[in-house]
Amino acid sequence: MSKLTDPRRLSQTRARARPDGMFLQEEAAFEVQDRLVEVNRTFTSPAVVTGFPDVWARAFPDAVIVEDTETLDLTPGAHDLVIHGLSLHWSNDPVGQLIQCHRALKPDGFFMGVMFGGETLTELRAALTAAEVAQTGGLSPRLLPMGELRDLGALLQRAGFALPVADSSQRDVSYPDALALMRDLRAMGEGNALATRAGFTPRGVFAETAARYAAEHEKDGRIHATFEFVFLVGWAPHESQQKPLRPGSAQARLADALNTDETKLKRDT
Repeated sequence: MSKLTDPRRLSQTRARARPDGMFLQEEAAFEVQDRLVEVNRTFTSPAVVTGFPDVWARAFPDAVIVEDTETLDLTPGAHDLVIHGLSLHWSNDPVGQLIQCHRALKPDGFFMGVMFGGETLTELRAALTAAEVAQTGGLSPRLLPMGELRDLGALLQRAGFALPVADSSQRDVSYPDALALMRDLRAMGEGNALATRAGFTPRGVFAETAARYAAEHEKDGRIHATFEFVFLVGWAPHESQQKPLRPGSAQARLADALNTDETKLKRDT
């Protein structure tokens, strides 16, 4: 199976990240902290899987920090909380990553992952695609494709998590122009690490991208970029957890609950 991400290139891209580019990593870590408060449980053996250990170690100083390599350095059944911190979108095998996180959990342990979703950089994708087609007559892979919310939520079920939930939130970030946005992506460590990435790009492509972006998405002298956080939540199965009732096992009628009359349907003969 061909790989979407070049791991060597990804490591190089992340090595060039700068502290001032970590604001979305920090924002993701903050929202994970906030959401964990709502879980209303004390976790004593957390682990965080991430490509940016400094950010997540500051947010979760008591956690074991694990690099998001293909094989995760997680001990099976050792953790009551596993967080996958804003790096799952680069994985060549996201289901495999989730399965490994699942195996690392104790029974009734909690998993929370955050990753960039399909609405991320929609404006840049459209402007860059149109500019490259206009300038070169073709299209090269330059931006990482990202999954939609429904598809990403289905990964939790495939990985065996109980009570899976997926939801998202968006961030609107403004820049002086599209070229500043692209420079910031490199500062984030989110540059092009695709295995089939394009080579040399004519200068005119980026100039036209900036012009098209400004024409469509400029407001008050700045362009706007969308970043979507997708949150994936699930539990390691345990007998104490809620389970769906078997069909036909209900003890009350829906009509009674709605305070209405029940109308029987006629059967075709």
